[in-house]
Amino acid sequence: MPYEGGCHCGAVHFHVDVDLSSPVTCNCSYCTRRGSILAFTPAENFELKRGEDSLTEYRFYTEKIQHLFCAVCGMESFARAAMPDGTKMTAVNVRCLEGVDLDALDIKQVDGRSR
Repeated sequence: MPYEGGCHCGAVHFHVDVDLSSPVTCNCSYCTRRGSILAFTPAENFELKRGEDSLTEYRFYTEKIQHLFCAVCGMESFARAAMPDGTKMTAVNVRCLEGVDLDALDIKQVDGRSR
């Protein structure tokens, strides 16, 4: 399903086609503090419409995930990474999508702390 999304201040804006039938939260040290709800989609389903020059990158642990923040408001509305087979993926923070009823989602907990 297509959605529009972005950061809090509007400097970063994107269009994404993403399935929200199985979003996740994670209990790793990073995700616990951030509190986002994630949905994953192939990179070709994500189009950054505005804000490439406003993005700041953070990597930790294995440094495989490119966490991207708006340098203006600090919001991480999406991240980029690759699956083990090399498929490029985008992880979208569902909280940053327009028009989504978070209470209607069936959110799964992922045990990232034990990995």
